[in-house]
Amino acid sequence: MRTPLLVATASLVITGCAASEPNHPAFGPLLETIERRLDLAQAVALHKWDNGQPVQASTRERQVVASVRAAAPEYGLAAERAEAFFADQIEANKLVQYTLLFHWQRVGAAPDEPRSDLQRQIRPQLDQLQSALLRQLADFDRGKPQNCAAELAKAVAGRPVDHLTQQALIRATGQLCDTP
Repeated sequence: MRTPLLVATASLVITGCAASEPNHPAFGPLLETIERRLDLAQAVALHKWDNGQPVQASTRERQVVASVRAAAPEYGLAAERAEAFFADQIEANKLVQYTLLFHWQRVGAAPDEPRSDLQRQIRPQLDQLQSALLRQLADFDRGKPQNCAAELAKAVAGRPVDHLTQQALIRATGQLCDTP
């Protein structure tokens, strides 16, 4: 019976250590902007809940991917690098949406909070974040840490976010350290 307590204690110690170590400066702005994009996932999920729409929006995903591929050279990025990074952003956002919709189905209701219009409010914010993310991805690629995967793991583990956001951050940065 002491094993769960030992595991929980070890987990807290490891998390505490990761949070207390300084992160490589290349991660800060990029992770913050990814989090801002993930924050919009709840508003998207609420819209889809209210309108009975599925999480999967293939047409919109193709539009986003085409847009980032076209914009990539302006930021000094290869179109393939931008596409792979944004594919991860889309999948992370869908992870949050699926999780929230599952929870709301389970409890029988979505939160009673103000709704945002998907077309006029949410998507313009996502488009702004797209530009910021492309710029920050290019900056990141120019200053990528040598031990990128280990540094990224520390940086994500040290973020002061809830469990769902941390899982989404892990998904959103899945290919970040890959060689562009």
